[in-house]
Parts: sequence; structure tokens; C-alpha cells
Amino acid sequence: MARKLKVFCYSDGFHSWTVAATSRAKALEAFGVKRDLFKDGSAKEIDIGPDREAALAAPGELIERGLSVDIGKVERTKAPKAKAKPEKPKSDEKARARVEALAAELDALDETQAEETAGLEAEREVLERRARDLAKRQRKARDDLKAKLKAARAKLS
Repeated sequence: MARKLKVFCYSDGFHSWTVAATSRAKALEAFGVKRDLFKDGSAKEIDIGPDREAALAAPGELIERGLSVDIGKVERTKAPKAKAKPEKPKSDEKARARVEALAAELDALDETQAEETAGLEAEREVLERRARDLAKRQRKARDDLKAKLKAARAKLS
């Protein structure tokens, strides 16, 4: 037994499309969309309207009415084609590209860190040399002062 036809309508604000189909899924197919227009209220089943009789006279065909463009013009039309999603690169290619990018990033990081470490080593050598020079000057100054103190004490005794 054939299923009873229902009439569904969808509008994008510029045009209104009406189709007679046995189910919502068939209507969505006729509208040429993949998302559920009924779920968000963009499409609905209609019982009355100017295009209902035309849709019932040609089941499965879209009846298009201009709302903001070609106002009042009614014609039978084919469903607009849903845009195909761009082909994604295969997961292996994508993963390989990611690995190569991360390896290049790691090499750049190693080079930067080596330069930073070399710079710190050079600064460390300068600081160690300054510390040695300071210790030497302080030791000499202390030794000189001790010698003067010893001489001054010797004069007292």
C-alpha cells in the first residue's frame, strides 16, 4: 500500500519551495539539503497554501515561488545541489605533515636553546673571572692591612 503524500514547505527568505513527498526525509532530499530543516523550524508540513495543489499535482518535484526575488513567480524546479565538502587529506598524509612540522619545530627549538646556553656560558665565564679578580684584590688588600697592623703593634711593644 502506497504511503499518503504530505506537502512540505521550506523558505530561505528569498524563495519558498514546496514539495509533495511521503516523508520528511524525502522532502529534505527534494530540497537538496543535508541538515534537518524541520528540527530548527525552517521547513514545515503545510495543509493550506497557494502552492499545495501544484505540489500534489507533481509529487516529488519542487514548486518554487519568489518571495523577495522574482516576486510571485511560480515554477517547477530542480533541487539546488548541496555543496560538496572539500576533500580532506588522508589521515596518513595529515599525520605525516604534522610529524614533519613538529620535527622542524623541535630542531628550531634545539638551535635556539643551544644559542641561549652558549650565551649564558659566556656570561658565566666573565662573572667567574671577575669573581677571581675581586677575591685576589680583596686578599691583597687584607694582607697589606694585616702587615701594617703588625708593624703598628710592633712599635707599641
